[in-house]
Amino acid sequence: MTSTRTSILFVCVRNGGKSQMAAAIANNYAGDRFEIYSAGTAPGTALNADSVAALAEIGVDMSQGHPKGIDWQLLGGIDQLVILGADAHVELPDGIQPTIERWITDEPSARGIEGIDRMRLIRDDLAARVRGLISQHIDD
Repeated sequence: MTSTRTSILFVCVRNGGKSQMAAAIANNYAGDRFEIYSAGTAPGTALNADSVAALAEIGVDMSQGHPKGIDWQLLGGIDQLVILGADAHVELPDGIQPTIERWITDEPSARGIEGIDRMRLIRDDLAARVRGLISQHIDD
């Protein structure tokens, strides 16, 4: 990558919900000040419809996204890697050393909350975390 903008890759397992949501929120919040990407360690085939709907409620569009795997060449130039959840695991090749964070996000389904209500709570958790992450990089 040749850009001087900070690059952030959000990774979850399927890349159909949480990592896509985090990337869409980051793009909406940070605009073109950052390069934002998302990927999955075992990508699914479609976006989570409740994730799309929950973001649309706050004016963020992720409907054009699609699940994708990790681009190892892209990973080599990333400044920040954010791994979402306990189940996603990323083995970094030698010489690749982005700043790494793991976010163990709220999981409302553990409390019996499902569907759009689940995704609203996840959305709000991710939005707060993304704002903190972006602010941290802006303040650096």
